[in-house]
Amino acid sequence: MAEILEVIMVLSFGASWPFNVIKSYKARTTKGKSLLFLCLIFFGYIVGITSKLVNEAYMAEFASKWYVLFFYVLNLIMVGADLIIYARNKKLDKEA
Repeated sequence: MAEILEVIMVLSFGASWPFNVIKSYKARTTKGKSLLFLCLIFFGYIVGITSKLVNEAYMAEFASKWYVLFFYVLNLIMVGADLIIYARNKKLDKEA
């Protein structure tokens, strides 16, 4: 049950990232974005993934619980994409 609740939490967070990435891409500016916030979220997902990888009980049941780690990695990729777009938008801000 705990794993299902964790997946729901991660899915809830993850559902918003595609919209945020698209909005950042279309906005073409860093105005209204926080690099610190993005970095902290990115770091949080790295720590969450690491916690799964070092948890012996989780790894012992990985074959049946791989989906939890999958959603952490998916969210990490989305936040990473937003960080890359942030860098692009920062460059566009300097050019403007």
